[in-house]
Amino acid sequence: MKSISNSTRGIIYIIISAFCFALMAVFVRLSGNIHFIQKAFFRNSIAFIIALIFLIKEVNQNGKTIIIFPKICWLWLFLRSASGSLGVFGNFYAIDKILLADAAILNKMAPFFTILFSFILLKEKIKPIPLFAIIIAFFGAMLIVKPSFDFSKTIPTLVAFIGGLGAGFAYACIRKLSSYNCNGKVIVLFFSAFSMILSTPYMIFNFNPMTLQQLIFLCLAGVCAAGGQFAITFAYSYAPAKDISIYDYSQIIFSTLMGLFFFGQIPDKYSFIGYFIIILMALLNFLWQKKTIKTLTFLIVN
Repeated sequence: MKSISNSTRGIIYIIISAFCFALMAVFVRLSGNIHFIQKAFFRNSIAFIIALIFLIKEVNQNGKTIIIFPKICWLWLFLRSASGSLGVFGNFYAIDKILLADAAILNKMAPFFTILFSFILLKEKIKPIPLFAIIIAFFGAMLIVKPSFDFSKTIPTLVAFIGGLGAGFAYACIRKLSSYNCNGKVIVLFFSAFSMILSTPYMIFNFNPMTLQQLIFLCLAGVCAAGGQFAITFAYSYAPAKDISIYDYSQIIFSTLMGLFFFGQIPDKYSFIGYFIIILMALLNFLWQKKTIKTLTFLIVN
């Protein structure tokens, strides 16, 4: 049986990540009127605990060598954690202030920024077909979301946009860390701890008491976040951003379906057109990576 290529593994992991993050947003919304920093703290604390457990288990099995990496990694771990925290805070703030759909699409600017930052930081070349697919998929996502330009939403949408920028930079940093063979669990652990530290001052002075139901929802959000973090870390360690980032747009589809199931939101015809465009562009990129389109182009030209 033919083994699965690294590119295919990256695609599978990034789709799993998209599903986890879509479900995380549902639990964050269901947790109710709690400050976004407090929500982010619980999200990252659960992710930290899960990452720590898996890392300890791996160290016991394979030895401490798996957590040894070049000193330069500390810089990239810091940059990944700082930008990732910006992404989380921006996304959680947006989920509380604007429509889930608006927050989702602005967060989905991250794959576009990932390709840009991967080009700048990693010198990964961007080929025309994947770039075309990503741009068209973005417009397909816009048809689904139909962002509002209400002035009262300017600040929240700007924060969400900056959050997407931060997430994109963070994913590019993961690619850089992977080139140094930095363990994925270390990356998740460091990021979760860093984000928790940033949230600690607020938790000390402004903690809001929660009901048991709210606590359960936030814990579930944390579990989903951990799953999403691990999956996205594995995805970008297996394949470059230009090959797989378009599949991260599947979160829009997951979010729409979950919105229908949990909140009774029914997509309109423009949303279904958006689904078609995203899936078509994903197929286009997939065929390009498989060299099918390259072969057809060669046959037509010759």
